[in-house]
Amino acid sequence: MEFRADMHSHTNCSDGMISPLELIELAKSQGLSALSITDHDSIQAYTQESFAKASSIGLHLCTGVEFSCQIKGVNIHILGYDFDIENKEIQELCAKHKTRRFERNRKILYKLRTQGILIEERELEEFKMDGVIGRPHIAALMVKKGIVSSVKEAFNKYLGDGKCCFDPGVCFSIVDTIKVIHKAGGKAFIAHPHLIKRSKILKEVLTLPFDGIECFYGIFSRRDNNKWLEIAKDKNWLICGGSDFHGDSKPQNRMGSSWIDQENFFKIYEKNKHGTF
Repeated sequence: MEFRADMHSHTNCSDGMISPLELIELAKSQGLSALSITDHDSIQAYTQESFAKASSIGLHLCTGVEFSCQIKGVNIHILGYDFDIENKEIQELCAKHKTRRFERNRKILYKLRTQGILIEERELEEFKMDGVIGRPHIAALMVKKGIVSSVKEAFNKYLGDGKCCFDPGVCFSIVDTIKVIHKAGGKAFIAHPHLIKRSKILKEVLTLPFDGIECFYGIFSRRDNNKWLEIAKDKNWLICGGSDFHGDSKPQNRMGSSWIDQENFFKIYEKNKHGTF
């Protein structure tokens, strides 16, 4: 069987729709050999139970996370891999992001009220089981209350970057985030680079001390893949790729729709220090 590793996926520990155990089972059912759960600003999916489940069904589960950063007002996401989940600095960074999201959510709810849309903080309680609560959860409540017809509409009208109820929150440095990942023994990658629309910003980001770049993505065309592969080759960077699976909220990003092969997987997890095999 061909070795396929989906290196970009989300659970309900951030803004995914299913639990870590359900995601692990789904990955195996889709014929994947390896999986990295990259929840936003959270590593709560990585429990003894998750590792045990992956091991029991013969799926390689290796550490991952997706951190939110900004540079000159532009959102940049960083994928971290092969780090020690017990590392205190990684855990502290996740805790800081959780606080950032809580404060940002309050500001977004206030801005929604100015638009005549009333959502109380207590209504987000239903998402307490999640590691972090953010815009997708607010959007889901807007759909539930009949304010919008879909999560996509909520972002397009109210919550998306630059929209009337958007709030950037506290900014986290790309360089500082890379340093934390490196101190935890991990590797830092640029996530979905196609979303960086401003060429000057992209050029600046490409000068930073990353270890790799996401070259394969759930909705990339072959031409898009080649562009990022050439950049990785030129910079001698590692290559990652994945579906960016969330569940029903992003039905086009199917589990296993994008992946990396065994050779590139083991370049990232060369010593298999943190994961299950």
